[in-house]
Amino acid sequence: MIETYLDSKKQEMYDLLERLVNTDSGTYDKEGVDAVGDMLLEKFEEIGMDVKVHYEEKLGNHLEIKASRDLDPKILIIAHMDTVFPKGEAEKRPFKVIGDKAFGPGVNDEKASHVQVLYALKALKEAGSDAYKNVHIIFNSDEEIGSPTSKPLIKQVAENKQYSLVVECSRPNGGLVTERKGVGQFTLDVKGKSAHSGVDPERGRSAIEEISHKIIKLQQLNNYDEGISVNVGLVQGGTSTNTIPSVARADIDVRFNNEQQAADIVKKITEISQEEHVSGTVTKLKGDISRPPMLKTSETEQLINVIHEAADDLGITIREVSSGGGSDASFTASEGIPTVDGMGPMGEFSHSEKEEYTDLKTFPQFTALLAKTIEKLSE
Repeated sequence: MIETYLDSKKQEMYDLLERLVNTDSGTYDKEGVDAVGDMLLEKFEEIGMDVKVHYEEKLGNHLEIKASRDLDPKILIIAHMDTVFPKGEAEKRPFKVIGDKAFGPGVNDEKASHVQVLYALKALKEAGSDAYKNVHIIFNSDEEIGSPTSKPLIKQVAENKQYSLVVECSRPNGGLVTERKGVGQFTLDVKGKSAHSGVDPERGRSAIEEISHKIIKLQQLNNYDEGISVNVGLVQGGTSTNTIPSVARADIDVRFNNEQQAADIVKKITEISQEEHVSGTVTKLKGDISRPPMLKTSETEQLINVIHEAADDLGITIREVSSGGGSDASFTASEGIPTVDGMGPMGEFSHSEKEEYTDLKTFPQFTALLAKTIEKLSE
């Protein structure tokens, strides 16, 4: 029944996906994110769901959705509405379908997931199943920058939940994510002293020289065999070539497998920031661990077994993968809730300007998988 219903609704699903993809919703584009939120609010209210808007002043608003305010659902579903693309990207390369693949900014990360969640609930209702009442949905607006405003909401809603299904895209060949690395974001700001590089360079204190020493030491913290990566991804400094630079900045991304590694890395970054190589410079360190690691547990294994049962019913092959990328799944996993990520439609190349796609031939199948999983977890 669920599969037949979804197969009959494929064009509706694609049409809504096109509308969402053709609406810019970069994290800092509040107007665009809220426009996506308004579309989703309307669609979920049309099927009788209760939608609460959590208003934000600077970033996009968050949506909290369940069948009724009075219910206490046990399954949490999380999806984000923001993308990494700037305003104007949708006009530059709008939604298009080539063969069995849909392309466009954010199609896979993760606007196809919005459509999937909606139609999974519609399919359950159409089948006469009350399982749709057992879900509590969060559509947040700031996942791509670490969920600074939605993290408290996610943790609040996660209380007393038995399961968490996060609908980042599933990987090719049915890859569901059961482990993720933790993430840290740090910034080094170095203050030196400016001077004319030709007239009196000895009076200057080069902030760029100082930060260069630190960058080399930071990059030496990498230990790929142990799952630790430290990347200085952005560097800024100076004002002109004939001026000794008085300011410099480095932005650092950190990934790790466990809490002990996180503590060790934070300690080492702090020590490097406190070292002085160029006399008279001052360094300030900002940042912290933004997402804990998502660790696989025995309870996760039990949840995966249920998803396997649902997949077997549908003739879908799934497998488990680990990921170095971060997601909101880490927040629920750290609360001790059995969590599986990658429950979204199948696709690849998220954040890519040209290659990101969603696999349309498996879109209804993975929507059915989400619906069947909700149904089985509610029995």
